[in-house]
Amino acid sequence: MADGFSQLDDILRRRLAAVGVRPEDVEEKFIRGAGPGGQKINKTSSTVWLRHGPTGVEVRMQRERSQVANRMLAWAGLCEKLEARRHAAATAAVQARELARRRGRQRSRTQKAIMIGEKRRHSRHKAMRNRVEGE
Repeated sequence: MADGFSQLDDILRRRLAAVGVRPEDVEEKFIRGAGPGGQKINKTSSTVWLRHGPTGVEVRMQRERSQVANRMLAWAGLCEKLEARRHAAATAAVQARELARRRGRQRSRTQKAIMIGEKRRHSRHKAMRNRVEGE
């Protein structure tokens, strides 16, 4: 596996290193494709399947007829999926911090006045539920 990783172009290798992918963590298989293509698709193993062990992310690529081209596309796809995961996790962390900040800040005078007005209106409404005193 490590020798196959060295054949990838420099840009892709840098992207994978930035995401934290080690070659020994990725399982790579060459399998037969599915779909139209007849005898050619049934005889050649041009489909590339990659699975990143620590995250469980899988990529299956059968876009081209060439195994080498599919391999490069599969590695690029794996990199994109892992980058998207990392970006989503970072965005979720930022949103959680922002939500906590918004919860903790004080309300403005206008917001407080609106809130107190609503409470008074609600208490008057509830007061009308009391029993009617007899005449």
